[in-house]
Amino acid sequence: MTQGGFRDALRRKHRFRPVETLPAVALLAVPLLGTDYYALGTQVAISVVFALSLDLLVGYAGIVTLGHALFFGLGAYATGIASVHGWGEPLSGLLLGTAVAAASGAVLGVIVLRTAKFTLLMLTLSAVFLAGEVANKASWLTGGVDGLVGVSTWPLLGRFEFDLFGQVGYAYASAVLVLVWLGMRWLVHAPFGQSVMAIRDNPGRAAAIGVPVLARLVLVYAVSAGLAGLAGGLQAEINQFVGLKDIGFELSATVLVMLALGGAGRLYGAIIGPVAYQVAQDLLSKDNPVLWQLWLGVLIVVVVLFAPGGILGIADRITGKAARRTARRMRPQVRT
Repeated sequence: MTQGGFRDALRRKHRFRPVETLPAVALLAVPLLGTDYYALGTQVAISVVFALSLDLLVGYAGIVTLGHALFFGLGAYATGIASVHGWGEPLSGLLLGTAVAAASGAVLGVIVLRTAKFTLLMLTLSAVFLAGEVANKASWLTGGVDGLVGVSTWPLLGRFEFDLFGQVGYAYASAVLVLVWLGMRWLVHAPFGQSVMAIRDNPGRAAAIGVPVLARLVLVYAVSAGLAGLAGGLQAEINQFVGLKDIGFELSATVLVMLALGGAGRLYGAIIGPVAYQVAQDLLSKDNPVLWQLWLGVLIVVVVLFAPGGILGIADRITGKAARRTARRMRPQVRT
């Protein structure tokens, strides 16, 4: 196949399909449920942005990490501290959190990406524990165990104040989510994303054809860290509070579970996983405030055991079986 033919095939494969508008439709449907669902919808949107950042790292680059909350927390603290010290403009604050997290990701990436497998996993885990302890001890800056209080977010675009019901916060988070999703979709289908997946599948072969493996991995690590910081800054601006849980291991593990629940390396898994997790958590905690974590854990274990590809893996198997049945029905019968 010629280079032009390959590009045309790639363009056809990744062209925008009508079914991809479903997440946007779901976002528009939340206001129809009433004001009580704005808070849940906002938290889901933030979780999806965070999961998309992790999917870029785990699903597309093949870099497994247990410390991704480090960048979420850095973005949240950077945005929150700027607000506490007198700058609460939401868009520039969000860019600040993104930039701080991306810069930290580039620095940490140069260090940890020279290792692999278990060593890489332990380094990322150590980094998030270290960052959490620094945030705890630097109470003069971060608020320590009491959290960063006094965060005040100015009206969005100078006109829309963040209301008590969370309507503006939900609209803001939804708009950011749509932009991040479109950017991620473009990135993974671009030559850069294809080269990252080539490194994931066979780093030796990628290096042999001239792909700068370490530089490319550091760059994707920084981009992923920046997106995580953006999610953290978004949460800080909407909740107007930052705590140690935003930079802890528990959050790293939770977002990894969300991604595994939906399916890594698919983009849509990073949407379906957080939605399923957050909705299940909300329903189970209302139904059983004491044992909801037990039932949520059982649900996750069942999905992981019987659907290694996550919820999207189940959907693929169902649609695959249906397609094979249709093909058998349409196959002409051969008479003997």
